[in-house]
Amino acid sequence: MLKMKNISKVYRTDVIETHALRELDLHVKEGEFVSVTGPSGSGKTTFLNITGLLETFSSGDYILDDVNISSLNDRQRSKIRNEKIGFIFQGFNLIPDLNLFDNVDVPLRYRGFGAKERKVRIEEALEKVGLLARMKHYPAQLSGGQQQRVAIARALAGKPRFLLADEPTGNLDSLMARQVMELLEKINEQGTTIIMVTHDPDLARRAQRNIQIIDGQVNDFSIYDGLASAVNA
Repeated sequence: MLKMKNISKVYRTDVIETHALRELDLHVKEGEFVSVTGPSGSGKTTFLNITGLLETFSSGDYILDDVNISSLNDRQRSKIRNEKIGFIFQGFNLIPDLNLFDNVDVPLRYRGFGAKERKVRIEEALEKVGLLARMKHYPAQLSGGQQQRVAIARALAGKPRFLLADEPTGNLDSLMARQVMELLEKINEQGTTIIMVTHDPDLARRAQRNIQIIDGQVNDFSIYDGLASAVNA
C-alpha cells in the first residue's frame, strides 16, 4: 500500500523557487497497475523519484507499507528501496560489457545475496521474461525490446513489491512496446504493484487506473469494467 498526502516538492536557488509538486494526494492499493501521464515539466519524474525514494520531498506525508517515509534517515530509506522497489528505465541502463546473467546479478551482489541464491533468482527472472536461453548473450546482441526485458528481469530478481517504470516503452517501436506492456500486465497479475510513467495514451489506458499530473497536482482517471470516470484529487 502506498499513500501520499499533501506532498510538495520545491526546488530552491538563491533567486528562484520552482514548485515541482503541489500538495499531491495519491493512494495506490496493493496489486494495482497505475499509469501516470502528463505534459513535459508537469512533475511526473519528480513524483516517480519521490515514490522510489530516490528524492526527498519538501512537505507532506508518504506512507509505504505502513511506514512513514518522512521519519526515516538515508540508510533506512535505502534499505526499503533496495528490498521493496524495482526500477525500469527508458534507456535500459544495461552494462554493455556484461552478459545478461551478470547484468541481472549486479544489484543482487550489492544487496549481499550469496552465489547460490543469486543464481536461482537470476534464472527465474530471465525465464519470466523469456530470455533464459540467452543469458550468456551481451546487450548488443539483442533487440531493443529484448534489452528492456532484461532490464525488467533485473528488477524482478530483487522480488520487489513495487515496480516503478519510467517510460519503459519510450525507445521501442509499437510492436515491441505492446510486448513489453503485455509482460508488465502479466507481472501485475502475479501480484506486483506497478506504477508506470508513459507518454503513450493507448498504453496508459491498459492500466487499471490512469493518473494525470498537471502543474504538480493529480487528476485521477479510475478505470473499472471498461468505464472511465474522472475524479479531481
